[in-house]
Amino acid sequence: MVIHDIPATLSLLLSAQNVNPLNLLEIENIWLFLAILPVVAFLYAAVGHGGASGYLALMALFGFSTLVMKPTALLLNLFVAAISFYHYWRQGHFNRRLFSYFAISSIPLAFLGGMIEIDASVYKKILAALLLFAILKILNVFGKENSGLRPVQIWQGLAVGGTIGFFSGLIGIGGGIILTPVILLMKWGNMKEAAAVSALFIWVNSGAGLFGQFSQGIKISHESFILVGVALIGGFLGAYFGSSKFDNKRLRYLLAFVLVIACLKLVLT
Repeated sequence: MVIHDIPATLSLLLSAQNVNPLNLLEIENIWLFLAILPVVAFLYAAVGHGGASGYLALMALFGFSTLVMKPTALLLNLFVAAISFYHYWRQGHFNRRLFSYFAISSIPLAFLGGMIEIDASVYKKILAALLLFAILKILNVFGKENSGLRPVQIWQGLAVGGTIGFFSGLIGIGGGIILTPVILLMKWGNMKEAAAVSALFIWVNSGAGLFGQFSQGIKISHESFILVGVALIGGFLGAYFGSSKFDNKRLRYLLAFVLVIACLKLVLT
């Protein structure tokens, strides 16, 4: 049912007034950007992510205006995360109960975070350090742990979901780069379950974050949808291979690589 809500969301986006300026032809080396964009989408979609952290880093590297970066990244997240979720859901990896605990608190707090415009540089550095620790854990640098899973408690899901949702809306990401390693490190699900839950979590948080942006008068440029079409090519392929072709071990290494990209983005931008 969530996937069917996308047309309604699109209608609202397209009807927005006072659109932020985005002229792709004014971007230096735009063709190189358009070539790299689907590669980024592939990597993120393969592990159940929308790719906002990667898109933000890429846009910053190519000199996009800060006025369009955050809403554009969230828009790309909506589409790529939806494709990723669809593929993982089709393969039977979605844990509805696990998702519900995180989503209940994350949606309103992502909306709140999207309304706030602050210098989040300190938070980004802290998050980068936490993600680095998560990367080391995912790669078993500290030694392998027991593979048994354990159920998430309601209060744990609400606390984690709310915290991630707020900071996701604040800095313009969907939260998957935080939620996926948390699920794995807490043993609440395996790699593919974490990917499926994170994909839908990213979708709802990106939507809430965008609505928070809209409430502050920030709108979406029509040219942003050109980027959506390009990103979906890589996103579709990444979601397909991640959900049905790659095994859990390969996905863990791919996730670690994606998180390294996210860390670099947080530290350097």
